[in-house]
Amino acid sequence: MPGISIRQAVKADAARLADIAYRAWETGIFPLLTDQPGLKETERQRLHQVVGETIARIIVAEVDGVVVGWCSRSSRRAYIPFLFVIPELQGHGLGSLLLRRMESMLELEGADHVQLETPADNVRAVRFYERQGYRILALKPDGRAAHEPFMSVHLEKTLDPFEGDIEED
Repeated sequence: MPGISIRQAVKADAARLADIAYRAWETGIFPLLTDQPGLKETERQRLHQVVGETIARIIVAEVDGVVVGWCSRSSRRAYIPFLFVIPELQGHGLGSLLLRRMESMLELEGADHVQLETPADNVRAVRFYERQGYRILALKPDGRAAHEPFMSVHLEKTLDPFEGDIEED
């Protein structure tokens, strides 16, 4: 896919990122849940809040200057809590590209493993992560606010951390 670039997110991206996350959640996760009154709006608000609080730890994928996906990392450990690509472009390598870039950033910081999780019933996502070299560590209940309890797959990948000095100009 020509015209792809990866960059650091900026505050001006926040609304677009929350929309991408919601659209991906609505098509990939929502069908796995029991619809409850207000669930969609609660999730939309949660995603807006998450983006606002983590914008400094988000990278975005653009196609021809339009943001179409994003990936974030935890502030305290090598953990990737979010990876979203707009539904129309899923399956075109953008998620893989974002994931590899985030892994490279973690390697430069010395991380030797990275972890993430996804709903167990989201078989497409579990298979995607396995193709990216992740292995399943555990299956655990995940009862986030506004969601009924469901099982979450915890995955891990071994990285090749950078060792040495980085020369600065």
